[in-house]
Amino acid sequence: MLNYGQKPDLKLTPRQAAIIDQDYPKFSSNEIDRRRTLMAQAMARAGVDHLVAYAAFFSGGPVHWLSDWCTTYEAVLIFTPGRRDTIFIQFYNHLPQARALMPEVDIRWGGPSTLQSAIAELKQRGAGARRVGAVGGLPMGYFKALAGTFEDVVDLNPAYFGLRLIKSAEEVDWYRIAARFGDLAIEALRREIRPGLDEGDLGAITEGAWLPWRGSNVIHFFGTTSMHDPQVFVPRQHLTRRKLAKGDVISCEITANFWNHGGQVLRTFTLGEPLTPIYQKLHDTADAAYDAIFNVLRQGVHMRELAVGAKIIEDAGLTFYDDLVHGFGGGYLMPILGSPTRGNESLPDRTLEAGMMLVIQPNVITTDQTAGVQTGELVLVTDNGAESLHTAPRGPFHLGV
Repeated sequence: MLNYGQKPDLKLTPRQAAIIDQDYPKFSSNEIDRRRTLMAQAMARAGVDHLVAYAAFFSGGPVHWLSDWCTTYEAVLIFTPGRRDTIFIQFYNHLPQARALMPEVDIRWGGPSTLQSAIAELKQRGAGARRVGAVGGLPMGYFKALAGTFEDVVDLNPAYFGLRLIKSAEEVDWYRIAARFGDLAIEALRREIRPGLDEGDLGAITEGAWLPWRGSNVIHFFGTTSMHDPQVFVPRQHLTRRKLAKGDVISCEITANFWNHGGQVLRTFTLGEPLTPIYQKLHDTADAAYDAIFNVLRQGVHMRELAVGAKIIEDAGLTFYDDLVHGFGGGYLMPILGSPTRGNESLPDRTLEAGMMLVIQPNVITTDQTAGVQTGELVLVTDNGAESLHTAPRGPFHLGV
């Protein structure tokens, strides 16, 4: 575990270090203005004058993207181009810090009903029938109440997620910080994994790596099993009390957030022994699939070309269960290359663009679904190639060998 008193080195650039050193990290005014202009244009195309952005349970989504407010329990943002924003928040005791941190925004308590408070504000702004749009995961009751008041509500989520596909250079810095949090977790696991720990201990090691830097957990999935009698082929979402032992293989999928921006890193470890022949084949195939996909990434490449990794896996007589590739950053985004075990799903008829981010994550498994490995990470598409946002070595990591 971390010997407290000295934080692990984040190895950031001076620009990134300046971001994380803020008490409440914020984007530049130019960056926020860029996003708001794009959203205002989407609203105009949809015939919408006012936007209701919703977020809850410490997941910022469109509220954070448009305003810099990092939602706590619940937030409803009213965005009317050319007017000052109003954000209704819960709970009442969250108001003092919110107002101190967001002086440029009209911060109000949501009252007994956050949604009814928002509807009253929309009426005050003169919102007319069919002129209100919404983004975020609005609860069904909220959506019905809005639609009942304004005759209909325009769903602007497709437009919003389309805007999130391409990251600005400033956004990429935030994702690099979050990716570094995941790398710290991999470094901590390499130091601390030993026989006798259970999967819950692995979760504690993982989160402890980034908590000193105010990182927050999104996922830490682990699969642990004996290489000599494999029972797990994909990391578990709910961790067990299973004790680690010599001869185990451990696979993981980890995402930590830095102010609603996350990385994603996937790795495989062994304990006390090197990979057995079947696990070596699995990992070699996963590495080859990762490299093949990574090497085709660049602006202008058609998304269908990402299937090159699937062919390598199939040619090896193996298969995969988790997505081979998915878009990332602001949502679970295109392109998504899912497992053949879940049916045929075509890739979008679209080319890659610089600024897109993808997770390449070959979860290569045996066709009988007994043994599997996980590797991969978050990468950035550039004009002439791709760049990993992570620094942790690819592995596999043989511990105590």
